[in-house]
Amino acid sequence: MAFAPRPASTRLASGHDARPRRPINRAPLPWLAEGLPWISVMGLSLLTFSPVIASAPVMPPLAFMLLLAWRMLRPNFFPVWVGLPLGAWDDLYSGQPFGSGIVLWSAAMLAMDVIDERFLWRGFRQDWLAAAGLLSAYLVLASTFAGLAARYPLPLTIGPQWLMTLVLFPVINHCVAMLDRVRLLPLRRL
Repeated sequence: MAFAPRPASTRLASGHDARPRRPINRAPLPWLAEGLPWISVMGLSLLTFSPVIASAPVMPPLAFMLLLAWRMLRPNFFPVWVGLPLGAWDDLYSGQPFGSGIVLWSAAMLAMDVIDERFLWRGFRQDWLAAAGLLSAYLVLASTFAGLAARYPLPLTIGPQWLMTLVLFPVINHCVAMLDRVRLLPLRRL
């Protein structure tokens, strides 16, 4: 098939086409590519600040789940020290004693770093198993810290929250995959 030139009616006086051409190498928006994971985790930390009152913990730790899902999908995106600022942000809004999120999120990031070094090629089952272990440990330790502050044994009441957390992790993982596609959308020039 031979190349046929466009009719003269679609060309400008300078010889260029009137229709804009799409650039070949389009890059994503820098603020979206770098900021969306941080904003999404911080936004879900604010979700626990809602005025819904429950007699027992039911809502899973969505921000922590999102952080684990981002870390599993893009292992090199978040640095290991990200548990400190994001854990502190979560402590401000989650109602946990201040410092528990910092310690637990930092420990989870260190554990994920060890898992990434030990198991270079993982599948969904291994990721879900690692997330189930980390989320279970997080729920038990977070409720223990909250129970120490409230002088009430809270680890006995986290059964429904634990079950909902393990069931919702694949959904959170899928949402992170969709957010990653949005994060890497190319910049469109007009």
